[in-house]
Amino acid sequence: MKKNSFTKTFIHQLKTDPIPDWAATLAFYFMLSIFPLMIFILALVPYLNVNIEVVDSFIHDYIPSAIAELFSSTILDVISKPQGGLLSFGILATIWSASNGVNALIRAVNRSYNIEETRHFFALRLLSILLTIGMIIVFVVTLLLPVFGDVIILAMETYFFVPEKTIILLSMLRWIVGISLMTLVLTFVYWIAPNVKLKFRQVIVGAVTATVGWQMISFAFSTYISNFANFSATYGSLGGVIILMLWFFLTGMILIIGGEINASLYEQKRRAT
Repeated sequence: MKKNSFTKTFIHQLKTDPIPDWAATLAFYFMLSIFPLMIFILALVPYLNVNIEVVDSFIHDYIPSAIAELFSSTILDVISKPQGGLLSFGILATIWSASNGVNALIRAVNRSYNIEETRHFFALRLLSILLTIGMIIVFVVTLLLPVFGDVIILAMETYFFVPEKTIILLSMLRWIVGISLMTLVLTFVYWIAPNVKLKFRQVIVGAVTATVGWQMISFAFSTYISNFANFSATYGSLGGVIILMLWFFLTGMILIIGGEINASLYEQKRRAT
C-alpha cells in the first residue's frame, strides 16, 4: 500500500510540476557559468608552467570535437602569459553564475515540496554560493578521476613499489570515490536546500538516484555523441554549444527528479503520520 502511495504521489508530481522548464532554467545558468570557469582554468595554466601544446592536445583528446573547437580558439591568447585579473574574474564570475543555477534548483525543490521560500535573501545567496562550491568540486572530481586515475596510478608505480592487487583496487576506487563523493554532496544539497526541516536519511534515496542517473545519462549521452551524432556537420560551429546545452539540460532534469523523489517520500510519510 505504501509503495502504491509513493508511486501515485511521484507520478502526480511528474505530471503537475514543469520539470522540463526548471531543467531548462538550470541549463541556461550552468551554460553562463561554463565560460568564466574556462577563463579561470586557462588563466591558472601559466602559473603551473604547462606546455601550451600539451593543453591544446588534452582538450582535443578528452572533449568531444565540437566542444573542443569551441574552446580551443581562445586558449593560446589566454594562457600565453599570467593574467591575475582574469584569474580573479574567472572564479568570481563562475561562482556567481553557477550560484544562480543552484538558486533555481532551490526554487524547484521548494516547489516540489509545495512550500514557499521564507529565508532572507542574503542567507539564501550565501547558501547558494556554498552549495555551488561543493557541487563544482564534486563534478570536477567525478569527471576527472576516471580520466586522470591512470596517470595518478602510473606516477605511484614510478616512485613506489605498488603490488598488482593494489593497482586493481585503486583502479576500482577512483570510480567508487567519485560516485560516493557525488552522493554525499547531493545528499547535503537535498537536505539543506528545501525550506523545510528534514532528516539526513530522508533525502538519501533521491541523492543516490540522481547520482546513478547522472552517471548513466552522461555515459550514454557521451557514447551517442561520439559514435552516432554529428552535430558539427549539421550546425557548424554551434554544434559544441548545442551539445553542452543538451548535457546541462539532462543534468538539470536528473537533479530535479532526485528532488521530486525525496518530496514524494516526504509527502507519503506526512500523510501516514
